[in-house]
Amino acid sequence: MAPIRLIRHAPGAPGLCWLGLGPGLRPSRGLLKLQRLLDKHAFWAQGRSHSQLRRLLSGSEAVVTLWRGKRLVGFGRATSDGLCRAVLWDVVVAGDLQGRGLGRQVVEALLGMPAIRRVERVYLMTTNSAGFYRQLGFRDAAPQALLVKP
Repeated sequence: MAPIRLIRHAPGAPGLCWLGLGPGLRPSRGLLKLQRLLDKHAFWAQGRSHSQLRRLLSGSEAVVTLWRGKRLVGFGRATSDGLCRAVLWDVVVAGDLQGRGLGRQVVEALLGMPAIRRVERVYLMTTNSAGFYRQLGFRDAAPQALLVKP
């Protein structure tokens, strides 16, 4: 079985975004694989088009992927002002590999990236994984409230 490799992408992930590059900077149809990973394992991100994925990647200061051979098995990204605030987005690991510490690797890699590591506060939103993030040091934001404008 191939080892799992973590890739820290440049801001905006241009190689993944525009060339579909994977491990070793080899063409791997990375954008298509990202679309499939999100469609299958991230209910909140299903149905994103290639143009939408390119836009969200290009606006992300931190992007991390996990690969097992040519298979994309994990992903996460973050946006940040580089000083005061950052937000983690779209942290996902393939369902058959969950529970092996891969999500932790993604989050820790994102938190260690230059645009994120020095901010005062890192936010995230989760529907089903609050316990996982609490294990990584995240806390409930009370008395803050999450507001949404549909």
